Amino acid sequence: MVNKKILVTGGSGYIGARLCLYLVEHGYVVTPLCYSNVPYDVNWVSKMHRIVVGDIRDEKLLSELAEENYDIVIHLVSLDHNQSNGLPSKVSALNIAPVWSILDAFSKKGLEKFIYFSTAQVYGALNTNIITESHQTNTQNAYGLTHDIGEVICEHYNRVSNVDCRIVRLSNSYGSPIFKENNCWWLVVNDLCRSAYNHKEIVLQSDGTPLRDFIHGWDVCNGVLTIIETHKDYSVYNLSSGVTLSIMEIAMKIKAIFFDRYNINLPINAKKRSSETEVNKYLLDNSLIVSIGFKPMWSLEDGINELFDYLEDNNG
Repeated sequence: MVNKKILVTGGSGYIGARLCLYLVEHGYVVTPLCYSNVPYDVNWVSKMHRIVVGDIRDEKLLSELAEENYDIVIHLVSLDHNQSNGLPSKVSALNIAPVWSILDAFSKKGLEKFIYFSTAQVYGALNTNIITESHQTNTQNAYGLTHDIGEVICEHYNRVSNVDCRIVRLSNSYGSPIFKENNCWWLVVNDLCRSAYNHKEIVLQSDGTPLRDFIHGWDVCNGVLTIIETHKDYSVYNLSSGVTLSIMEIAMKIKAIFFDRYNINLPINAKKRSSETEVNKYLLDNSLIVSIGFKPMWSLEDGINELFDYLEDNNG
């Protein structure tokens, strides 16, 4: 059996660096496309087939990469939520145009599968009980909008080319970074754990009522592998833990684990609640990806402990 070749755009990023490692460990030949430089981690670099440094907006580079006959492309490059509020021309040049450019170039060279990382934010405000993949998209911000457009491009190439495009609607990932330079400490669980470890308090940016589904980074990788290897013909997947918690519930879990580890009872500082309106818990339904073999392995408690282990090993 010939090992399949995978190109991962954003390969040295927060999700990409972990995913590249995971796929190598499962027998794939992986090439990360990195934006600015080769990562300094010699062990990580040594496991990759090769590393390409370049700009995803470079059409010539994409054409050259298409000539290398990759079996699978996983596209992770995107501005974050805040950056996506910038000038539409600049935002679309990174969040939208590369999806089209990659599929245009690679579909002509026999690409088998294209996996596009979208976001659960394409659904907009999650205020109904169960959100399945058939739920209508209703974007409320530029980040969700650009990914919704990216999904439309993927569906177009599903119709007009032989590329099997799969869309991953990711909930909220968390977990320690592979590289110290990965920008991940703004993520809620990561941020609260680091605040607890460094400052001995948990500071919430809200009253604690907002709801989130958090999935650990290794479970994200497991989900992608499941999508790569399935023969089922589904194009869109919710990739989530299937567990919805309020930010306050997450803070309470962090507080309890911190006490068990360090025997320190942390204060939780939250903003005052503006109203007593009942918050309706939604479920970002992951039963479709579960039906093709995915099983979340990381509990939130395991993930919080992993973050504290990382903070200990790296002095916060």
